[in-house]
Amino acid sequence: MDCDKLVELVTDYLDDALDVDTRARFDLHLLECDGCENYLQQFRATISIVGRPHPDDIDPEFRARLLNALGDFQ
Repeated sequence: MDCDKLVELVTDYLDDALDVDTRARFDLHLLECDGCENYLQQFRATISIVGRPHPDDIDPEFRARLLNALGDFQ
């Protein structure tokens, strides 16, 4: 697994939503990559400070603008 793939999967990892093989590759990558281990810890810290809002709790107009903005990065 490369760093870009790990970043794509981090929320699924934290939600325990990865299949066994993907989780094993994710964990192996963390053992080999200090940058991704730091990224995961920063992600966890952000969640602990900000929380994890449910998508239904986000203002629909703001959510649409955010998704539109993020779509520009793909």
